[in-house]
Amino acid sequence: MMCAAVAGQRGRSVLLVDHAEKLAEKIRISGGGRCNFTNRKITPDNFLCRNPHFVRSALARYTPQDFIDLVERHGISYHERDHGQLFCDESAQDIIQMLRTECDYGGVEWMMPAEVRAIAAVRTEHGRYRVDSSRGSIDCTSLVIATGGLSIPKIGATPFGYRIAEQFGLPIVAPRPALVPLTLPPETLAELQPLSGASLDVAASCNGARFREAMLITHRGLSGPVILQISSYWQAQAYEKRDLAPVSIDLLPGLDALEWLQQKRGERALLANLLAERLPRRFAHAWCTLHGWDKPVRQMSPTELEAVATALSDWRIAPSGTQGYAKAEVTLGGVDTDALSSKTMEARNCPGLFFIGEVMDVTGHLGGFNFQWAWASGHAAGQFV
Repeated sequence: MMCAAVAGQRGRSVLLVDHAEKLAEKIRISGGGRCNFTNRKITPDNFLCRNPHFVRSALARYTPQDFIDLVERHGISYHERDHGQLFCDESAQDIIQMLRTECDYGGVEWMMPAEVRAIAAVRTEHGRYRVDSSRGSIDCTSLVIATGGLSIPKIGATPFGYRIAEQFGLPIVAPRPALVPLTLPPETLAELQPLSGASLDVAASCNGARFREAMLITHRGLSGPVILQISSYWQAQAYEKRDLAPVSIDLLPGLDALEWLQQKRGERALLANLLAERLPRRFAHAWCTLHGWDKPVRQMSPTELEAVATALSDWRIAPSGTQGYAKAEVTLGGVDTDALSSKTMEARNCPGLFFIGEVMDVTGHLGGFNFQWAWASGHAAGQFV
């Protein structure tokens, strides 16, 4: 819709084809129904891509403030939460209607729902590509693929965009679920069962990335914002042909655990009761039981205290996998950006063929970054189709 609106308002004749029954379901369900539509603190470093420089041009030419200005022009009220995240005050439907209205301003026509059955390169007086659909055939000079990734299949996600890219000879970076809860092997789950349901503020690290937010221990593994964030980097190791390293959890972020324990060494309290000053009480006791640390701090040797401090600041957990696309916020991987222009999003070897949004190998952090990439890449392509 962003691309269609920009192109239409440039005077281009635009037809938007969508296989879905309902418009923009991924926007509607996002942010608990209030759509985390962008983030004030976006930089290229907030995105994973095999070519880390690819996102710079589009993000610089259509910024979060540009989208905020659009939201304000449409009279949509919004608020800011932690880490620069912006949400609608009322409903995600406000963003959908705004984009629909922008398309109306550009005279965009709609074919929805319509199943696209085939796409072919042609040379006719009406265009370079022919789209055969359940509602007829269309010839066009520019064809934009904005079909998203594989996440949340229940609202219509398919590999259609990847198939089209492959048809025209564009390479694909193997897709994987991203921003997704991590699962743990049975033996680890059995050990952590007493901790299930615990939620706490931690820092998680993996593959050179570190995030600090809430973590939730579940009956299947680890979840919560910090785990969704780090899951993308845990998955990305496979692209780099590296062994999947464990995720490191710092249970006392911002605190030197060993120094703190040494300061408390003279106290009679059990280690679990001491940790309960900093961690949820149930978690502190279960975690100490898990490690066999059931005596007062004053009875612990310097070696034992060092072991406790290491476990607190670098608790290593090896995931067995993820909860898959059904629970993933987005898809890691996609159309290789080396095959695309970073200025226009056009395929280098296929004039008039564009790819935008999540179908590309660009994956943002949690917190409005992936929507901003959708707006920025759509705006970039809309200026050149």
